[in-house]
Amino acid sequence: MITAGIDLGSNCIKFALMEDDKLLAKVSEKIRRRAPKDVVDAGYKRLLHEGGVNEQDVGYIATTGDGENVSIRTGHFYSMTTHARGGLYLDNSARGVVDVGALYSRAIQMDYRSKVLQYRMTSQCASGSGQFLENISRYLGVAVDEIGSLSLTSKEPEECSSICAVLAETDAINMVSRGIKTPDIIKGIHISIGKRIIKLLKACKAEGNIMLTGGLGQDVGLVGALKELVKAQEHKKGALPYTFLTHPDGAFAGAMGAALWGAFRAGKLEEKVAS
Repeated sequence: MITAGIDLGSNCIKFALMEDDKLLAKVSEKIRRRAPKDVVDAGYKRLLHEGGVNEQDVGYIATTGDGENVSIRTGHFYSMTTHARGGLYLDNSARGVVDVGALYSRAIQMDYRSKVLQYRMTSQCASGSGQFLENISRYLGVAVDEIGSLSLTSKEPEECSSICAVLAETDAINMVSRGIKTPDIIKGIHISIGKRIIKLLKACKAEGNIMLTGGLGQDVGLVGALKELVKAQEHKKGALPYTFLTHPDGAFAGAMGAALWGAFRAGKLEEKVAS
């Protein structure tokens, strides 16, 4: 069965087209100032074109994220379940997922079937999010795709002291006035976000292999900061039981998970009709 997953985020919309366990196509569309409905329509058409599939060939269209009101959807799934399923699809050794999105971060503990056991997410304050990091990079005059590589060159990272996004931005402005180097500011922000992520993982009791999904899942600076935080605790009391995993398609985990759950639900409906 061919199914489509549509993951509506606050900054962009991700699409995935799957046939059973095979990914046929993936598409990401920035919302910018467009109406989400227009973005969904354009992105879905592009998805079908890139997958070489006709609209009538799609057996189920599953949405997740903020997609409850998408008119073309067949069904909707909660983000926790879709990111868990997508994370497991990307690496079947994963027993936890961290979805780092534009406005919040979410940690999920799951089992080998991708069943969500527990989850925790950041509060409304956005200082642990992709949007916050994007705002800071704009102030520093750094392109978003340069953030990760710059962070890796830091020698003396300077952490943000505040957990509030507005105050943390003020921290960063003060660092510039004090002559702190740009890589050290960015690395400090990555460390601050990393500590928040680890706090979430502890709260939901996730352990073992943790798949990073969402927009910041591909940020090599954040990944590096997380690995450093784990390494720093290796030989200390309270060592952190995490191995962080990444995948080139990590940003599409929610959309892929939605498509996979859509196939599962469609199969159950067919069984019910047949009986």
